[in-house]
Amino acid sequence: MQRKFLLAAAFAAALLGLGTAAQAQFNAIVSVAPPPPRHEVVPAAREGWVWAPGHYEWRGNEYAWVEGHWLRERVGYEYREPRWVQRADGSWLFVGNNWERRMERHARGRDWDGDGIPDRRDRFPRNPNRS
Repeated sequence: MQRKFLLAAAFAAALLGLGTAAQAQFNAIVSVAPPPPRHEVVPAAREGWVWAPGHYEWRGNEYAWVEGHWLRERVGYEYREPRWVQRADGSWLFVGNNWERRMERHARGRDWDGDGIPDRRDRFPRNPNRS
């Protein structure tokens, strides 16, 4: 029993460590300017997919290029492209590379979850898998 507990604790600690590493990239503030983006051929649009362009990420003590790739479209969300923004103090902040919920401004006929059923008739208006 104790062995299972130790194994579960080690697994949980590993997951927490990965989450922390992933979070660090999204909040990266770097004093060195990123290199200019590489030229990349953007493929033709694909229905149901969004192109995430290539970009530099800060890894350790240097920039690493991440190739562009397709992401499955998320209904009700917009993809924010990754980019580096220079701050007032001269440092660089990595932003984007995430999904943000679309905000619908028209209450009439709104379909928040994009399932084709207007919210006023949808029993689960925020869940595209249930009607």
